Amino acid sequence: MRENLIRDINLAPSGHKKIDWVKGYMPVLSFIEKKFTEEQPLKGKKITMSIHLEAKTAYLAKVLKAGGADVTVTGSNPLSTQDDVASALAEDGLKVYAWYNSTSEEYNNHLNSALDIEPNIILDDGGDLVNLLHTTRQELIKNIIGGSEETTTGVLRLKAREREGKLKFPMISANGAYCKYLFDNRYGTGQSVWDGIMRTTNLIVAGKNVVVIGYGWCGKGVAMRAKGLGAKVIICEINPIKAIEAHMDGFKVMPSLEAAKIGDIFITVTGDMKVLSKEHYKLMKNGAIMANAGHFDCEVWKPDLEEMSIEKREMRKNITGYVMPDKKILNLLAEGRLVNLAAGDGHPAEIMDMSFSIQALSIKYLINNAGKLENKVYDVPDEIDKEVATTKLKSMGIEIDRLTEEQEKYLKSW
Repeated sequence: MRENLIRDINLAPSGHKKIDWVKGYMPVLSFIEKKFTEEQPLKGKKITMSIHLEAKTAYLAKVLKAGGADVTVTGSNPLSTQDDVASALAEDGLKVYAWYNSTSEEYNNHLNSALDIEPNIILDDGGDLVNLLHTTRQELIKNIIGGSEETTTGVLRLKAREREGKLKFPMISANGAYCKYLFDNRYGTGQSVWDGIMRTTNLIVAGKNVVVIGYGWCGKGVAMRAKGLGAKVIICEINPIKAIEAHMDGFKVMPSLEAAKIGDIFITVTGDMKVLSKEHYKLMKNGAIMANAGHFDCEVWKPDLEEMSIEKREMRKNITGYVMPDKKILNLLAEGRLVNLAAGDGHPAEIMDMSFSIQALSIKYLINNAGKLENKVYDVPDEIDKEVATTKLKSMGIEIDRLTEEQEKYLKSW
């Protein structure tokens, strides 16, 4: 097995500071770390993580190691790895294979190196590990108990495999937990996308026409925060029910080609490809800003931008300006990759506290139920969702009501 593949171990002190900072705001995961340290529920198991490698995910990796697991970590996006955090994990004894701005070849090498541990459990973010295990690394499947998937995009890919009968081991959809999508997808994405955009552009949001394409939980969060910042928000949708919901939430709803004519800032949040493409670029006005909040860099279609433009400029760090024949400039943030991570620090620590607690407990569940689960995509068990929510409330000093025996009996009667 290879040694760590990181940029510079000397960056570790900065990474340790980042990890220590977020740990102070992740009380549920800290509680789980204490229990894992005492009970060692993951002892003897090998776990490979492919995830956005920053401080909060690093803390999750350390919690899994505290539970007795042998953990290897790699990135899930070439632009989201923070080199100082990767170095801190390596200094703490974890095997790390990731660095910022890796080439496609380097990125795939990192993924494969992390899999060389011959894992029993995988923690995936977008589905790259699952894809490798089903294609070029099939010899490792015999060791796999199962895995968990963090994102909407990854779950879509898993369910496509399941429908075709081609999923080779059980996977838990961490993304499907209430404590994940209600908070992580909505409040986490909503805040972190705007953190990334505002940090990168240094422009005001108030008064601008913001076009949000996709009104799922992530899109709802992005739109809600845009409204709070004073933007005039336009929603583009393909789902008639979500379109009505957006309308009743107070937003304008229109086709994306109509929105292309008036938008100042465009944010794609769909998980699909070519969401913004040639026909949109023709209609956009000079100075339009495009950002993607979906997992892969295919939503804002770059081949069309490359083909149509007569010049490409670096406007600022993480902003590429495409000069069109009529001299208008269309600006793409973070190469069309996840703007909240490629141009920011990702979701707030308090939000990821719940999501990563779901992940940790789901991994424990997979180990406890090894050999009992079918090769399909499972929802997070309800008891895990409620355990995380209950612990989170306790950490916030919030108490809630309980049903009396009489009330419970009434609700169960006909």
